Amino acid sequence: MNNSALYAFNKYCDTVLRTAFAMTGSYPEAEDITQEVFLTLHAKPQNFESEEHMKAWLLRAAINRCKNYRISAHVRRNQPLDDELSDKLSCEFSPRDNEIREMIHKLPEKYASVIFLYYFEEYTVKEIAGLLGKSENTVSSLLQRGRKKLKMILIKEGYEYGAQRV
Repeated sequence: MNNSALYAFNKYCDTVLRTAFAMTGSYPEAEDITQEVFLTLHAKPQNFESEEHMKAWLLRAAINRCKNYRISAHVRRNQPLDDELSDKLSCEFSPRDNEIREMIHKLPEKYASVIFLYYFEEYTVKEIAGLLGKSENTVSSLLQRGRKKLKMILIKEGYEYGAQRV
């Protein structure tokens, strides 16, 4: 690996892996996506303006690969298997966060990605807009609609919206 790819891997591997896992719900797929992201960076080195630019590029690359994974024929044909490996990443989130993450995974990708980046990675609307190549108004709308859809999923799953803050 070239120095920038190795540096990026050492610094951001966990972040990319968590993002891919949150988006796919599959630890093996998250590992594959993470590997693809860093191999791409190694094969096609990038010039980053800052640490934040590097992190944004890595997350964007992971999100794009997750989108491809979610629409692939493989995902549509196969039911996910309960996999003990997913516990590796699940322990990085609190039990409540794991439940919420599972609910987020049920959302369409356009909502899931902005909600994950906003709440779990703590990006601002402006930063998410830059990451996803969308306007701030679009990201705000996606967040608002995604929250509504997530609220409906949570209510359907038995969460009381007033009793537990969503």
